[in-house]
Amino acid sequence: MSARLNEYGQPVGDPVPDWTARPAPARVAVEGRRCRVEPLDADRHADDLYAAYSLAEDGADWTYMSVGPFGTAADYRAYVTRVTQVDDPLPYAVVDLRTGKAVGTLSLMRQDPSNGVVEVGSVAFSPLLKGTPVSTEAQFLLMSYVFDELGYRRYEWKCDSLNAPSRKAALRLGFTFEGIFRRAVVYKGRSRDTAWYSIVDSEWPHVGKALREWLSPDNFDTEGRQKRSLSAVRAADENPGRTHSGR
Repeated sequence: MSARLNEYGQPVGDPVPDWTARPAPARVAVEGRRCRVEPLDADRHADDLYAAYSLAEDGADWTYMSVGPFGTAADYRAYVTRVTQVDDPLPYAVVDLRTGKAVGTLSLMRQDPSNGVVEVGSVAFSPLLKGTPVSTEAQFLLMSYVFDELGYRRYEWKCDSLNAPSRKAALRLGFTFEGIFRRAVVYKGRSRDTAWYSIVDSEWPHVGKALREWLSPDNFDTEGRQKRSLSAVRAADENPGRTHSGR
């Protein structure tokens, strides 16, 4: 609760001096050590993405998505062509720099430049991307773009409350759980309760520092295995001088 009071003795929020609307997310590319996040394009990415998604054993990765699975490469290309015609959601492809191929997508959506709020969503990571350092770097690159370049105040993550992997990923990346919006969405003929998570600008320096430390080449051995988990890195930053372990 805020301790600030207005002239009527009512509690009010902290002032935001000199606030101005922020730029909307743009069709720009951001590159890290392992991947590049760039505007999704049907001609450049659709075939690689369909091939990457087809490596999955079944269509389970699409259960909690509003679209998919896609039966043919043509179906997926038509979908990509359609979603790239608008700016919100603004879709990006994740390109693995080792292979030069797109291996997943994510979008900046529900954009609110006036208040400096945006959501990352439509995260569709293929088997080539899931659970790899590249997937973490892709998320970090988009977070850094939103906070450090665009100057946003709030970065959101929402998912079906039953989507345990997505909820686990949000917490691992440093998002804070905010609650459940009941019966918030109808999709694929089902009702969805939506779990809400966020990172705000005051948290970003700590969240970003932990991600940068985890992604550092020094944190991986010659076989590409992590030396410290992201949770351990974050805990060590919170409690300097102590040794932590985790997953």
